[in-house]
Amino acid sequence: MGVAKKTKKFAQVKRAITKRDERVKQSAAGNKKDDKKPKDEVIRHIPNAPSNMFFAANTALGPPYHVLVDTNFVSHSIRAKTDLLTSMMDLLYAKCIPTFTDCTIAELEKLGDKFRLALRVAKDPRWERIRCSHPGTYADDCIVDRVSKHRIYIVATNDKDLVRRIRKIPGVPIMKVARAKFTIEKLPDHFE
Repeated sequence: MGVAKKTKKFAQVKRAITKRDERVKQSAAGNKKDDKKPKDEVIRHIPNAPSNMFFAANTALGPPYHVLVDTNFVSHSIRAKTDLLTSMMDLLYAKCIPTFTDCTIAELEKLGDKFRLALRVAKDPRWERIRCSHPGTYADDCIVDRVSKHRIYIVATNDKDLVRRIRKIPGVPIMKVARAKFTIEKLPDHFE
């Protein structure tokens, strides 16, 4: 078998579809069916971005930083033998106010004796405490709800599911404990 010729044949014209072709009639009928779909289409509500958001940078964040602390963050910081306040201040180079919700404290109380030291750290009178008005004591939902309403918080957590949920909310930095020190992600450039 030889190699096929790759040269074009002269005087060959592309065939155009005529107006009376069956394929034209089918696509015209298909367009009429498509016109009915937008009426049945569901309208989605997209939440408006807050006024303090400039693109993805949150201009409401500034010293003193309010750090919303999760249960596992406290236990990881104890395991890493780091002081909560001094490590936060070393990371952010500014005054920090660790903040605990009622749900976080309740979750630590439910965990029992194994987490009694973490509970004692969380109940320290130096930290700010936020009262929760919602039913239930699931701390992850409480933190996501609080952060989406008020974008003045940095969220301190090591929980992968909570991190995934918070990443969907623009302008909320996430603080973690990694290798015996605190790290932060998504902090706006003008504050670093």
